[in-house]
Amino acid sequence: MSKYGPTRGEWIFRLVFSLAGLAFIGVLFAVRGVPKGPGLVEVVGIAGAFFAGTAILAIRALLKGRDQG
Repeated sequence: MSKYGPTRGEWIFRLVFSLAGLAFIGVLFAVRGVPKGPGLVEVVGIAGAFFAGTAILAIRALLKGRDQG
């Protein structure tokens, strides 16, 4: 991990938060069905991209830090 960047614990928190967000989107689809129109763009396009992107960055940072440590 970088000296000035987020700690390992912060990366783990980001990963758990992102995976929980993706799970909530999945529950939303299961309960309410797939939204139509602008709702689809908002839920999948914006929220899904945010949670998936944050999860990917957190996984990369955790794997990279493990190799260096």
